[in-house]
Amino acid sequence: MNSKERIILLLLAAINFTHILDFMIMMPLGNYLMPYFNISSQQFSMLVAAYTFSAGISGFLAAFFVDRFDRKKVLMVGYAGFLIGTLFCALSPTYGVLLISRIVAGIFGGLIGAQVLSIVADTIPYERRGTAMGIIMAAFSVASVFGVPFSLYLANIFNWHGPFFFVAGIGTLLVPFLLKYLPKMDGHITAKNVVKVNPMVLLKDIAKDRNQVLALSLSATIMLGHFLIIPFLNPFLEFNKGFSKAQTPIVYMVGGALTLITSPFLGKLADKIGKHRLFVIMALLVTIPIAVITNLPTTPFYFVLGITGFWFVVSSGRMIPAQAMISNVVASERRGSFMSINSAIQQIFVGIASVLAGFVVVKTPSNAILNYEITGYISIAVTLLSILVIAKLNTRMSEKEKVEEGA
Repeated sequence: MNSKERIILLLLAAINFTHILDFMIMMPLGNYLMPYFNISSQQFSMLVAAYTFSAGISGFLAAFFVDRFDRKKVLMVGYAGFLIGTLFCALSPTYGVLLISRIVAGIFGGLIGAQVLSIVADTIPYERRGTAMGIIMAAFSVASVFGVPFSLYLANIFNWHGPFFFVAGIGTLLVPFLLKYLPKMDGHITAKNVVKVNPMVLLKDIAKDRNQVLALSLSATIMLGHFLIIPFLNPFLEFNKGFSKAQTPIVYMVGGALTLITSPFLGKLADKIGKHRLFVIMALLVTIPIAVITNLPTTPFYFVLGITGFWFVVSSGRMIPAQAMISNVVASERRGSFMSINSAIQQIFVGIASVLAGFVVVKTPSNAILNYEITGYISIAVTLLSILVIAKLNTRMSEKEKVEEGA
């Protein structure tokens, strides 16, 4: 990997850091926001889902035009709007204003994820894309090991507004570096394909391509299975298990530190042993911590850190090979559109997971969480389904590759 590729990946990872942190920080704030606004678990789940649903809708609509423009320009417009929306979150005085601000941030945030993945796919060959995705996914680890704990520290010292000021500030500082060092990304544009994409044609093309349908189904099952248990993890640890607000950020710090170490290794391992094989191993392993976490007995905090840390590692281990495979199902000239729809599917199913968890989980007058174990059982079932989906996708992609080589 040359220096130019490293700079691009580091910048994209930095964008992912702020983008992921903005989304992640809402979930651990549940034990701040529910008492502060005196809202129910369903109302809190809507705060989480508001961002993801609006991001999903905007990402879906963007799929019809993003491949007509320089990917850098689309990314910068989305990022600027996202930062403004996040600043509105920081300034929100009421639950209603915060809900609207999350929608605004989501509308622009929906443009970011797809463009990051499209730029990676356009820049890095498939043979080295697992390694590249490992670097991009390391942003999740940095957000976990530093961003979430520090944001929660700000919430403890000041109030829940602090984390959003932090994200908006970091993102604003990043913008000049993106403008200077991120190159134009318009190689996918040619005189022949600079045309308006007919939405119905695009959707019909996806519907007729089993590989694209399977790739989108894979994204949906991964997101649904993972985010069923995340929104109420912090309230469960604090209000049900008695761990303090000073302890719960350590869960993200330890988990993030572990994935920061393992993500680059797992990216290289995916390229070495096969992306499908690594996904299956990680998906089977992740069912263990899901079952334990959602049925957590009275236990020392070091055990909680161990099981949640393992959960962070294997969850990240699924995403790296999956994203590499998903990014390879379409050609470059349609990749931006497809990855926008893929991002939209991810966001929408995160929202569905949050809403579903909000209806399954019940908050008692003492803020204790009931029925959390049910979200774990559903998560395990969906995770096992994702293994069947990726197996079919891998078979079809292998057959397609053999046909292309033969031609």
